[in-house]
Amino acid sequence: MSTPLGAAKADLEAVEAQVSAAGTSFYHGMRILPPDRRAAMYGIYGFCRTVDDIADGPGSFAEKLPRLNAWREEIEALYAGGNGNAPLTRVLAAAIARFDLRKEDFLAIITGMQMDAEAPIVAPDLRMLDFYCDCVAGAVGRLSVRAFGDASPAADRVAANLGRALQLTNILRDLREDAERGRLYLPREWLEEAGVPPEPAAALASPRLAQVCARLAVLAHHYFAEAELAMQECDPRAMRPARLMGAIYASMLARLERRGWDQPEKPVFVPAWQKLWIVLRFGFA
Repeated sequence: MSTPLGAAKADLEAVEAQVSAAGTSFYHGMRILPPDRRAAMYGIYGFCRTVDDIADGPGSFAEKLPRLNAWREEIEALYAGGNGNAPLTRVLAAAIARFDLRKEDFLAIITGMQMDAEAPIVAPDLRMLDFYCDCVAGAVGRLSVRAFGDASPAADRVAANLGRALQLTNILRDLREDAERGRLYLPREWLEEAGVPPEPAAALASPRLAQVCARLAVLAHHYFAEAELAMQECDPRAMRPARLMGAIYASMLARLERRGWDQPEKPVFVPAWQKLWIVLRFGFA
């Protein structure tokens, strides 16, 4: 009996278990995919989760860098024809071969994680913020659209814009959590223009913080809109998971805007019933 991607059943089960345990909203988008594409997405997400855990986990940068470099070497080995020696790398090898996933996108993700691991990111300028978003979200999108079934230039534009929209929404959602880690992803130029101190704790205490957050929300809406325009040039069926994930995050952004920016400690989430409605709407359209 054949298995998705021709991978070993035990490897597939191990990777899916990792994705399921992470509790990601993206799990809903992945579940609607056909078996081969779903297995590839589990592999991509498993890779992202693994390197993200290295970046955000305990330990110094000196301890984390060799582990991130080991993943760079692992990716290079996969593209040299290797299969790795773990369930995740074996599933990735099969996904790379099946969907022509690009090495530079995996390496860009590691670069983004290294940026987080090296030192807390505090008030990056707009150019650096955009580069960071492209590494940790745009590159994930470029891998994903190929697994979804569309490798066109328009699909890459979807990845670039939707990735940025999702990442900016994450930044707005996680302001308090990031500040507790000594991080502040809001752009330095906008903080200076609004008179907000470019330090995490001071920024969150500033009465002018809302101006910067509202401005970042407008930028996120722009990227959502640009992603939607690019999707119109893509294979509609291949874009279903992207539309689903975009809808969940657009709902999150709307809820953040309704809550307001003066109480970043108040958690905001998309309830399960709404996620289910979005899955039913976009998953079977």
